[in-house]
Amino acid sequence: MSAPPAIRVVPVTPVLRDAVLRLRTRPEQDVFVSPPTITLPDAEQCPDSTPMAILLDDTPVGYYRIEHSARSVTGRDVDASALGLRSFQLDGAWQGRGLGTRALSAACADLVTRFPQARRLLLTVNCDNAAALALYLRHGFEDGGELYHGGRSGPQHLLSRPLP
Repeated sequence: MSAPPAIRVVPVTPVLRDAVLRLRTRPEQDVFVSPPTITLPDAEQCPDSTPMAILLDDTPVGYYRIEHSARSVTGRDVDASALGLRSFQLDGAWQGRGLGTRALSAACADLVTRFPQARRLLLTVNCDNAAALALYLRHGFEDGGELYHGGRSGPQHLLSRPLP
């Protein structure tokens, strides 16, 4: 039996940029996450943000961005060792295959080497996005009961995960 194709994460490079810009979630998810056509140019202009591509072998299947300060995700001061995760998404054509789980594992493992000083990863997830919330909780994120009210589509859970 052959091994499943490798999932890895890498910074978005000029070579990957056009493919990342073509990624689209399923239409019903548009309320929860902005497409890379909006978030990638913003991340490229922000010196404290690292846009990342999720690759299946060498094919871009997803995107996210790491915020070097979790404050930009939470809207409040947090300790300097906390990073923020924003815009985590898989292209709709690649969803439902277990890739989200593998991609989130790859992203967290990458953070440990890319940001060795980081001790926590914070994110927000819309209260109505049950599938994303379940994914994050399965991956060691904890919901402390605090809500973030700055989201464009209503209140969001503030989740936190320790980094090794």
